[in-house]
Amino acid sequence: MKTQTVSNGIVTLTKEGEETIKNSPLYNEGLRPTRTAEHTWTSYNFASLWIGMSICLPTYAMAAGLISLGMNWWQAILTIILGNCIVLIPILLNSHAGTKFGIPYPVFARLWFGSKGAHIPAVARGLIGAGWFGINCWFGGAAIDTLLMSMTGWANIPGHLWISFFGFWLINVWVAYRGPEAIKKMEAWAAPVLIIMSLALLVWALTKAGGWGPMLSAPSKFTSTADFLKVFFPALTGAIAFWATMALNIPDFCRYAKSQKAQVIGQSSSLPTTMGFFSFIGVAVASATVVIYGEALWDPAAVLAKFSPFAIFLGTIGIILATLTTNVAANIVAPARAVENLAPRRLSYEAGAIIAGVVSLLMQPWYILENFGNYIFLWLGTYGALLGPIDGIAIADYWLVRKRRIHLTELYKTNGIYTYKTGFNGRAIWAMLIGIAIPFISKYIPGLTIIWDNAWTVGLLISLVIYTWMMKNDGSVLSASDYEKITANNKQTIAS
Repeated sequence: MKTQTVSNGIVTLTKEGEETIKNSPLYNEGLRPTRTAEHTWTSYNFASLWIGMSICLPTYAMAAGLISLGMNWWQAILTIILGNCIVLIPILLNSHAGTKFGIPYPVFARLWFGSKGAHIPAVARGLIGAGWFGINCWFGGAAIDTLLMSMTGWANIPGHLWISFFGFWLINVWVAYRGPEAIKKMEAWAAPVLIIMSLALLVWALTKAGGWGPMLSAPSKFTSTADFLKVFFPALTGAIAFWATMALNIPDFCRYAKSQKAQVIGQSSSLPTTMGFFSFIGVAVASATVVIYGEALWDPAAVLAKFSPFAIFLGTIGIILATLTTNVAANIVAPARAVENLAPRRLSYEAGAIIAGVVSLLMQPWYILENFGNYIFLWLGTYGALLGPIDGIAIADYWLVRKRRIHLTELYKTNGIYTYKTGFNGRAIWAMLIGIAIPFISKYIPGLTIIWDNAWTVGLLISLVIYTWMMKNDGSVLSASDYEKITANNKQTIAS
C-alpha cells in the first residue's frame, strides 16, 4: 500500500497513510508530518527568520567578548563569520530532511535514536534551548532596566532589575505560546525594522566618532600566532556552538518550506551575513564610545541611555523586538516540541512552551552571564561538545545510511522499524558517547587540548564515522525498491 506521496521533492502522507497512524500514542497534530497546503514558507520567510534571530544582544555580546579576550575588530568579525559558515553546513543538511518529509526535530530523532531513544537528543536540545531562552530574557530584561533608569525614577524601586527580568520573561513566554505560525508573521515584519535600527546605530557611531579610523584602530593584544590560536580555536567553537542548537532542530521550521530551493537560498543568504554585520556593528559602536565617552561601552542599553528620552524609547522598543524575534524562534520551539514528544497524547506545544519557560529560570542565566569566560568557554564551549556528536549522527543517518529514504508512518509506530529492539538504537547512543568522550578526555591531556578547543567539529566527525560504520546493513534501512513500494510519485515530481 502506498502510504506516502512525493510531489516537487516534498513527501506527504496519503489518506491511507494518515489513517494508519492517527490513533498512535506517538502522533498528534503538532508532531505529524506537514501537509501540502502547509508548505508555505518562502526564501524571504527563512531570510527574515535568520535576520530576526541574528540581530540580538547575545550576538553583540559575543563580538564584545572576543575583543575583551584580546582580538582586534577584524579578527573577531572573521572568527564569527567563519564559525557561522561552518555551522551553516549541518543546518542545510538537516534542513533537507525537514523540508522533504515535513517532520519536526523530535520525530526526525526517532529515525536515528529510536522511538524512545529520541528523547535523549530532543531533551538535550530542549535543555540548551531553555538555557538560551533564559539568557536572552536576562539580556533583554537588564537592557530594559537600564533604559528605564535613564528615563525615570525606576532605580528607586526595590528589586527593579528582577522586576524588569520577570516582566520581559512573561512577554517572551506569552509570544512563544502562540506557536510557529505567529513567529513566522512576527519575523516577516520585524526583520526590516531591525536592519534599519541597526544601521541607524552604526551611522550615529560613525558620525560621532569622526570616521572609521578612530573607531577601529585598537590593535590586537596577541604578541604571537601561538597566543592568538590559543583563543581563536575555542572562540571559533563558541561561534559555531552559537547556532549548533538550530543545526539540530531546523526541521521544526523547514517542515513548512515551499521547496528545497526556498530554504537553501533564504538561509545561506542571511545567516553568515547578518551575524557578521551585527557583530561588526557591536564592535564599531563599542569602539566609537571610547572616542565619544572615553570608555568602551559594550552594553547597547548603556549606549542608548545617553541619548534623548525619545531615542531611548525607540531603542527600548528595538531591544524588545530584537530579543523577542530571537528568543521565541530559536529557543522555545525546540524545548516545547521536546516536552510535547514526551507524551504526545497528553501534552501540547503550548504546555511545552510554558514548561520550557519555567526550566529556563532554573538554569540561572544570571550566573552564565557573570563574565565573558563563562559565556564563551563554559556555556558555548561545553554544549557545543554535546551537540556536535548529535549533529554528526543526524547527518550520517539521513545522508549516508538511509540515503534520504524514510518510511513516514513507521516513525509513528510503537513497534515499527524505527523502534529497533527496545525503543532505543544502541548504536546511536554509543556513537554519541564516544563523540563526547574523546574531546572531553583530551581536555585533560597535555598536548591534546586543541581537540577540546574544537570539540564540536571533532565530536561531529567522530560520531558521523562511527555511526555510519555501525549502521551498515541495519534492518531499518530502506532499499530503493522498498521505498518505491510505499511512495506514490506525482507526475510533477522533480529531483529531491
